Amino acid sequence: MTNTEITEQERGRYEWRTFLFIIVLLFPILSVMFVSGYGFFIWALQVFFLGPPGHG
Repeated sequence: MTNTEITEQERGRYEWRTFLFIIVLLFPILSVMFVSGYGFFIWALQVFFLGPPGHG
């Protein structure tokens, strides 16, 4: 078996890379997907079931 231990300095580097990946890429992508999905859901409800807003 190979030795897979990493030093504290390498661990800190990996943690910073992971943190920056989450903050810079993952959260913005997930937030755009969530807002887009919610908008699509509302649009689909209005088109297929509820009708346009103010229609009553």
